[in-house]
Amino acid sequence: MDFYQSDLFSFVVLPFLIFIARISDVTIGTIRIVMVAKGQKVIAPILGFFEVLIWLIAISKIIQNLDNWFCYVAYGAGFATGNYIGMIIEEKLAVGIVQLQIITRADAQKLIEKLRTDGYGITHQEAHGAVEEVSIIYSIIKRTDIPHVVEIIRTYNPNAFYSIADVKFVNKGLYSQVNPMHRWRKGK
Repeated sequence: MDFYQSDLFSFVVLPFLIFIARISDVTIGTIRIVMVAKGQKVIAPILGFFEVLIWLIAISKIIQNLDNWFCYVAYGAGFATGNYIGMIIEEKLAVGIVQLQIITRADAQKLIEKLRTDGYGITHQEAHGAVEEVSIIYSIIKRTDIPHVVEIIRTYNPNAFYSIADVKFVNKGLYSQVNPMHRWRKGK
């Protein structure tokens, strides 16, 4: 009997290959969506090409084996796993910039000074909160700098409320002239 006709191939190897194909195309798709959102006009179409090519190969094997429910399970499991892996990779890539908004009831002067010392451009204003006066600090930072900035917030004002939002485009401004992550990782 030919290997491609065997039960081993039909119920183990083929579903495994479909599973891997789905992980690959969904992971690529997740990253492609991020690249589209970030305006990466060259990378996104290239990723889209490979995403669809892999998907076509996987779906053609499903159609050729409609009576094999192992392939269906592998297809679904690969889709779910690909989403998970795609999100992890996207998080690690940390492409782009974000807007950081910090609201604090405590004196924010030391926090502001530390952010400026580390090269972050900030805009600061006093405002009226629901109960008392607050300080609001805005900054545009690189996504790769988020862990460092969050550590600064936790060190200088651990009770501060902060939010982080994606930014697609920035026209002008100052955001970290020096990558503080290099200092932070080295423990400086």
